[in-house]
Formats: sequence, structure tokens, C-alpha cells
Amino acid sequence: MASTGLQVMGLVLAVLGWVFGALVCAAPLWRVSAFVGGELVIAQMVWEGLWMNCLSQTTGQIQCKTYDSTLALPTSAQAARCLTVLSLLLCLLALTLGVTGAKCTHCMDGGSQTSKARLSRLAGVLFAIAGLAYLLPICWTAYAIIRDFYDPNIAAPLKRELGPALYLGWGASVLLLVGGVLLHIGSSAPGARPLPVIGRPAKDSSQTVAAAGEVKQQEKSFV
Repeated sequence: MASTGLQVMGLVLAVLGWVFGALVCAAPLWRVSAFVGGELVIAQMVWEGLWMNCLSQTTGQIQCKTYDSTLALPTSAQAARCLTVLSLLLCLLALTLGVTGAKCTHCMDGGSQTSKARLSRLAGVLFAIAGLAYLLPICWTAYAIIRDFYDPNIAAPLKRELGPALYLGWGASVLLLVGGVLLHIGSSAPGARPLPVIGRPAKDSSQTVAAAGEVKQQEKSFV
């Protein structure tokens, strides 16, 4: 039977992951300035995201500017944009299916419980796929930042560190994965279990043998 508690918990975790993922997608804190020199006074910091970059000064003033051209961005940034947006759209579709197929809702009162369970299982799979799709750009961006940080050919002012948005993105991916798995596990098809297939031939064969014995007895009685 479908477990309402697991379904609700999976939906809640998946929705939290979706909300955090949307915040990470819009936040300009994927890359932050790395101060590897001997400077003691830091006048300004650079923040870089998928859609804009910002300049934060010690006075508290922050200036942000969106990227002028999408095609001028590196290929990795364009792929990260596509994967994050695709992941968020998959979450929206999975949330619609999950709410429709949840046992605690009445969206399909005329339908069977089996159909609702199938929708919930499909929503769990979509949430898990969205979590994996969201995890790829986060991990790739972190790898590129670490690689450039230890590259001696890159000047110190151009080096970046892992921004707080990446850590929140890892958390959002985990929430999506765990929520999708819980939703899929808690949406097992309702109804009684079918009888074992092995036992049916044995039952049929016993009936056949009994019928054959009755026929033989009848033939003997006629003789």
C-alpha cells in the first residue's frame, strides 16, 4: 500500500530543494574573489553568477550588472544555465504529478489508486533526474574554480574561490534526490499481492491428475 507519510515527506523535501535551487540559480555568488596575495586591506570583492556579476565594496555599496551577451559566455557557463533551468522545469512538472498522484489529495477521485500511485512514482523519478541535472553544473563549476586556483599560469587577481551558492546548490541537489527516492518508495501500487506463479501450475496439474483418476475409475466400473 502507498505510504502517505513517505509521500508527504518526499514532496516536502523535493519542494525545499526546488526553492533552494531557484535561489542558487539567481544568486551571483557562484564565484567570489580569492585573495591569495599579501594585501592586508581589501577594497572590493567580485561576485560572479550565471546571470550577472557584482562588485561589493567595503563601504557596503554593491553594483551588479547582467552579462551583455549570452553567446559571449564560455561554453561551460551556457551549459550550466541550460541544466539548471531544465532541472527547475522538471521539478515543476514533477511537483504537479506528485500532488496529483499523492494519496492524501483528491485530484483524481474518479481514477483508481493504481493510477495515482503510478503518477507519484513518475514524479519521484523526475525529481531524482532533476537533482542529478542540477548537480552536474555545481560540481563542474567547483572543479573549474579549484583547477584555476592552483594553476600558476593564472594571475592572482583573476583567481576565484567557491562561493556560498555552490554549497547551497549541493544541498538542493541532495534534497531533490532524497525527496524523489522517498516519493518513489512511498508510492507502491495498492492492492493485494498476486499469488505466486509457481504454485498455479502445481494446482492445475493436481486437478488434471484427479480428473484422470476419475475417468479411469469410470472405465473400470463399465468393464
